[in-house]
Amino acid sequence: MELGRRMARWIGGILSRRAPVRLDRTRHDLVVVVSGFDDAEACSTALERGTEDDPAWVADAEAVLRHHLRLPAEAVRGVVDIASQDGYAPTDDPEPLADGAVVLRLERVQVLDALHCSQERSRMVGLAQRHGGTALGWEGLQPNAAP
Repeated sequence: MELGRRMARWIGGILSRRAPVRLDRTRHDLVVVVSGFDDAEACSTALERGTEDDPAWVADAEAVLRHHLRLPAEAVRGVVDIASQDGYAPTDDPEPLADGAVVLRLERVQVLDALHCSQERSRMVGLAQRHGGTALGWEGLQPNAAP
């Protein structure tokens, strides 16, 4: 009988475990903890700098990776459609610029590391260029740990 109760508790414990909750990219307490707007700077250098800043980037925690793209206004829909296939979503309406272009911000949740950050940065550069635009830079956002 005791074995049956222990087995039931063990199975109940397994069934009650839930997958970790993903970071919500729309949280209001997200702050920029790392950024890279210099084409000559490696993502690894930017991430290292982020560990020294306040608030500091937490390497093993999920972050919102946000890319800033300067595009012709007519290219926005196509870029959003392609980026959404990789889990990216626009932050809001594109910001209009004086010359008729717009700044589109695309973001998704992921754990940031130098390799994947660099790959995503290159992907966004290529996507913007194929649509007549440029990638301005990227930011990593995490919840503000300050009280």
